[in-house]
Amino acid sequence: MTESPLSMTLDRNSPVPLYFQVAQEMEQRIRTGALPAGTRLENEIVLADRLGLSRPTLRRAIEYLVDRGMLVRKRGVGTQVVTPRVRRPVELSSLYDDLARAGQRPRTEVLDLRVEPASDAVAAALEVAPDTEVYTLERLRYAGEEPLAIMHNHLPLGLVELSADALAGTGLYNLIRAAGANLKIASQAIGARGATAGEARMLGETRGAPLLTMDRTVYDDTGRVVEAGSHVYRASLYTFELTLTA
Repeated sequence: MTESPLSMTLDRNSPVPLYFQVAQEMEQRIRTGALPAGTRLENEIVLADRLGLSRPTLRRAIEYLVDRGMLVRKRGVGTQVVTPRVRRPVELSSLYDDLARAGQRPRTEVLDLRVEPASDAVAAALEVAPDTEVYTLERLRYAGEEPLAIMHNHLPLGLVELSADALAGTGLYNLIRAAGANLKIASQAIGARGATAGEARMLGETRGAPLLTMDRTVYDDTGRVVEAGSHVYRASLYTFELTLTA
């Protein structure tokens, strides 16, 4: 466990509050690895004095990062950096692209890829006749070195040619779009449950650990179903963001 003496330049004439300048700078260092997970911050009194801040201002910056899942306070240990959560907007985008945009270095293990007759449930989701042959795939998605999500997908044949190498190298939606499909809209349900023993083993969690779930059906601009997915995400590393309007 390392302890980091922080220093940074603050613009005291800026309209941006000082606490937010500190929080932004620390968030940037955490995301780039300059402040790696496990780093322990100095005592608040020492750090506030070093930065020329009042303790309430520094405490507000730290609380902001605690709320965003980047710092954690531990009794007897102090304030530590943790692996930041992936904050994903709820929109029609791929997890691969969202991770890449966030600088999280996505990596994929293809656990299963096969063509098989669709079960009744899969046929209904893809709007095809039961026993129609479809793609079935299972992938383990990493953010950097951390396993983040287990993804199960079903696709109709004839839409895109899939291979393990292609799926390991980019996101599924990139492959679908490259094949000429115009993804237009999706229906989606988000929930939560405990991890099974198998899921916990793959994700580096304990059995029963909280997982976020997402079931999604995606349509192209002709109204055809192009993909049905069922994914689970580590709640300790992942959040969905929604924008609500009145």
